[in-house]
Amino acid sequence: MPNTSLFFTELFRYDAFIAGVASLITSLLLVFTKNWHGSFSMDHNSGIQKMHTTPTPRIGGIGIAVGVLAGFAASSHGIAAAEKRAILSTILLAGMPAFIFGLLEDVTKKVSVRIRLLATMASGVLGWGITGTAITHVDIPGLDFILGYTVFSVFFTAFAVGGVANSINIIDGFNGLTAGTAIIMLAAFGIIARQVGDIPLAFTCMIIAGAVIGFFLVNWPRGKIFLGDGGAYFLGFTLAWIAVLLPERNASISPWTSLLICSYPIIEVGFSIYRRKFLREATAVTQPDAVHLHSLANKRWAKKIFPNASKTTRNGLTSPFLWCYALIPCSAAIFFQHSKVLTLAALVISFAIYLSMYNKLAFFRWIPKNSAR
Repeated sequence: MPNTSLFFTELFRYDAFIAGVASLITSLLLVFTKNWHGSFSMDHNSGIQKMHTTPTPRIGGIGIAVGVLAGFAASSHGIAAAEKRAILSTILLAGMPAFIFGLLEDVTKKVSVRIRLLATMASGVLGWGITGTAITHVDIPGLDFILGYTVFSVFFTAFAVGGVANSINIIDGFNGLTAGTAIIMLAAFGIIARQVGDIPLAFTCMIIAGAVIGFFLVNWPRGKIFLGDGGAYFLGFTLAWIAVLLPERNASISPWTSLLICSYPIIEVGFSIYRRKFLREATAVTQPDAVHLHSLANKRWAKKIFPNASKTTRNGLTSPFLWCYALIPCSAAIFFQHSKVLTLAALVISFAIYLSMYNKLAFFRWIPKNSAR
């Protein structure tokens, strides 16, 4: 059993603090200057998935990107920190296609889902090109043999990175939901990395978490700024790349541990595709709707528990319900990080909990029926 203790002083790293401050200041500046850039940066409050009441800047991803860059700049230039800086530089460079094409969608509203998906996959390929790292094993006989060939390994990595990045964008529906979930996921990755002695990766997670926290303080609970597609895709790529690095750098960690940590957004996007394809009269899988788990949690739980709260307040109070759910697989991953069997079992249980919650919220019963539509 690995040492689960974390040195208290490690939680107060200078570079992570600088990342948080830079992200916070940038996010606040974007809010205070919205009259200058609002003509192209605002997310208006009309649309099936819009839960805010006033037009709001949707370029908060700039704050996170600036925060990560500031954390990188503030990091020690000594030999001991070289590996951490290499990881951060890869994230900043390889994450640019995902960030730029997402940001273009934020300001033009004209970048298709397909182009954004390809951009996030390109970030995965670029990450491999910079580091030579790709997914080489998933503990599945046969598939591991195929992944031994570089071309298949790189393609699989690009597909996985693109999938996780887009799943993060899917859950970006309420104030603090994506940022809070990302903080939980980064904490899980960081704790596991620290437990197995991968200090550079652990400290990388802390710097990125600092940048996310800076944005989070402006985004939650009142939603003064939104993550936007640029932020969601950049953050999604970052989480996906860390998920790739953790088992590839540490042979004792099961690849399923990374999947388990990322399972909430992955389950959400997977079930959404299934729901739109088979349960809603063959609705296009890219067509937006307001029946995601977080949307139903807002309608059923937040509205019922806080009946006198304003729409904006209920928006922010919806996210903690989903943070609690995200904690389940992330906590299980920390305890079962070395066991393929236990992480798989935890993944199945997490999916079962998701389905039970969804059926309770959508159909008012915990157990689904075959006739449910």
